[in-house]
Amino acid sequence: MAGEICCQIDVHSVTKSFPSPGISFSQPPPHQPEISRISVTNALDGQLNSSSNEQAACKRLKDIHMPGRLMEDFLNAASDNTNKNLETCGVLGAFLKGGTFYVTTLIIPKQEATSNSCQALNEEEIYAIQNEESLFPIGWIHTHPSQSCFMSSIDLHTQYTYQGDGTEAVGIVMAPTDQSRKYGIFRLSEPDGMSILKECQERGFHPHTEPVNGNPIYEDCSNIIFNPNLRLQICDLR
Repeated sequence: MAGEICCQIDVHSVTKSFPSPGISFSQPPPHQPEISRISVTNALDGQLNSSSNEQAACKRLKDIHMPGRLMEDFLNAASDNTNKNLETCGVLGAFLKGGTFYVTTLIIPKQEATSNSCQALNEEEIYAIQNEESLFPIGWIHTHPSQSCFMSSIDLHTQYTYQGDGTEAVGIVMAPTDQSRKYGIFRLSEPDGMSILKECQERGFHPHTEPVNGNPIYEDCSNIIFNPNLRLQICDLR
């Protein structure tokens, strides 16, 4: 990984360096940040309301602070692929302090992509950075370059893997051509969605049965706080 480009990004400046495989940074949670909480209601422009079960689940979830420029910077990094109608994926790394997760690192791994799929390669490089910096794999982010904003069946299985390792893990979908919704921050419903994915042995694109109680398989996250004072480090390994 030596010679890979790593970008240290905040809302004011961008610097570049060529580090060794260990990526160094130190960024405490900001003092009294200006924040913007993302709820189910405003994420869908008021089209959806959370159920009492979803609200109860959210009370059990730790808040996740994300840098205000996370999605914009990821789209910039993905722009070449997006222009070619290829997906791009990345992994979110966070540290935990005071019962709150702070996303500080976006790792963009080597990957293979099509217009509707993306597969990370050399995953040991991702684990090396996470271990070096003691980061929690708090979720993942990927583009739908020419599709709408939703979680495909393959996305749901990927999310199951992340959420199985940590219940707060999120899946972010960026859909730059979707005129009704440009992004979504999702998680599998618990226990319904997690149970369905646990039992599913299908691979590739396939339908999933809906929970018999009428709850959705996946839902919008309402424990996300966009924090413009939180710095983001992007490690692009491609």
